Amino acid sequence: MKIIYLFLFLNIFVFISKGGNEDFPIGARSSAMGNASVSLCDVWSAQHNQAGLGFLHDYSGGIYYENRFLLKELSIKGGALAVPVNGGTFGLCITSFGYTQYSENKYSVSFAKAFGNKLSAGIAMDYLSTKIAEGYGSRNVLAAEAGIIAKPLKGLTIGAHVYNPTRAKISSYNDERLPTIIRFGGDYCFSDKVILAIETEKDIAQKAVFKAGVEYKIVKEFYLRCGISTNPTLSSFGFGVNLQNFKIDCSATYHQVLGISPQIGLSYLIRKTTKTKNSPIIN
Repeated sequence: MKIIYLFLFLNIFVFISKGGNEDFPIGARSSAMGNASVSLCDVWSAQHNQAGLGFLHDYSGGIYYENRFLLKELSIKGGALAVPVNGGTFGLCITSFGYTQYSENKYSVSFAKAFGNKLSAGIAMDYLSTKIAEGYGSRNVLAAEAGIIAKPLKGLTIGAHVYNPTRAKISSYNDERLPTIIRFGGDYCFSDKVILAIETEKDIAQKAVFKAGVEYKIVKEFYLRCGISTNPTLSSFGFGVNLQNFKIDCSATYHQVLGISPQIGLSYLIRKTTKTKNSPIIN
């Protein structure tokens, strides 16, 4: 039994070490779709790809919680806010990983602007803090993000995003830096019921990750979702319930060794404008 526990601990340690100071994805909708989210446009774009905020016309906010591998010490918490103004949309996002002995926190302010109904661009400035208890102290660093989303054809959306292009340094010791991550992908609406999203993600110091997900609208108020991702191999599934302006999204990802990670997201939308015929569809 001790050997089994040791094996599980080593797998978790490798998994978390590989993702140290990573840009944690949040939002149960995208989690259910394998986190193929670089081209999705909703309040969680404040974290995934700030350009998506440019297509939002209403105030919206959301909170998120993930119990990674059913261990509260590895939990991820997050919140996002989108505030449309004249000329664009401001976004605010906060994420937190870990517990009292070790934690990583990110505070992000972003702005996005749409150029018509076909193109949007966004940028963000991040303040990241890593804290280790028992007298080890903390490290704080600033980083940047930028993204773009285009809608070249009816039903087709393409997105690209870069996190930390300046390779911000965490510590002079061993030249430790935040990861630089490039993401590219798209989604296609086969109808008003089915969306297929695919994405590739490349940390310049790691192998590329492939992600894919599907969302199926059974009725106006209920969605089913599933997805996969590689490196490590994860499968995901979930559902969403739309209750007018209030949305509940539940999902779970499964690692064949470390087990299941349930997620839940709640979001609320305040209608600011009346949608026009040419307004983009935002789920």
